[in-house]
Amino acid sequence: MHHALLKLAATVLAMSSILCWAAKTDEGEFRNPPRPIPMHDTVFIEDMTWMEVRDSIKNGKTTVIIPTGGIEQNGPYLATGKHNIILRETSDRIARQLGNALVAPIVGFVPEGDIEPPTKHMRYAGTISLTMQTFVLLLEEIASSLKVHGFTDIVLIGDSSLNQVGLKALAERLASKWRGQGVFVHYIPEYYDNPRWTKWLQLRGIVEKRDGTHHDFRHTALMLLVDPMSVRMPERIKQGDFSVNGVNLMPLDKTLAIAKDLAKYQTDITVNAINKRIAASRQSIQR
Repeated sequence: MHHALLKLAATVLAMSSILCWAAKTDEGEFRNPPRPIPMHDTVFIEDMTWMEVRDSIKNGKTTVIIPTGGIEQNGPYLATGKHNIILRETSDRIARQLGNALVAPIVGFVPEGDIEPPTKHMRYAGTISLTMQTFVLLLEEIASSLKVHGFTDIVLIGDSSLNQVGLKALAERLASKWRGQGVFVHYIPEYYDNPRWTKWLQLRGIVEKRDGTHHDFRHTALMLLVDPMSVRMPERIKQGDFSVNGVNLMPLDKTLAIAKDLAKYQTDITVNAINKRIAASRQSIQR
């Protein structure tokens, strides 16, 4: 009995200490201490400490990119996270080139087709889909969280076609909801411009003969920049056919060079579009 009472007392004391600490934290005593170490070199919020995010915002990084990808079937060779993998490369480049931006965690769950009965990509194992309503609500709460922390320009980009409708709808919705609050949401359709990227590749001699599979040179090459395993490079080379839609991916150095140039081209266009949207939003205030 005595032992049980001692154990209970210890538990109560521990809980009291936790509650006391929580109360002090809520009062602000521990909320804003100085950052004890230098800033880590990353633009990805999920790879930063909360102090690094706080200080980045204070130092002028008040633009945040919300990238949306997807989990879907991409043929026999490309990982289901194709769009998310590509966004690791492109969103990093965009944020660094902007100079005043961070990147929110990549949103990997997007509309991919009806769940029951399954349509579009949902007919293939591994695909995960959201309804458009859920997708837009998810993004709205992400954007609202970022707004609370002090970001003033929230940029929406989508690496997949089915994302575009929801991104546009959310930008319009929040523009109305947040009017006059000094926070702006920018949907950037220029990021997702497949005809433009295809034309750019064709001018460099990349002409594909589609085989009916959900893969292509552009996505494969960009994924190679991030993770060769995501396109099953070793297995395909061992099998004796490292090509896509009739285009040989070897020599690897050539494909990677094209991918880097393409990523830069897409980044330049996207950054230019973002800067134009931000400038236009400020001009609208002055009218």
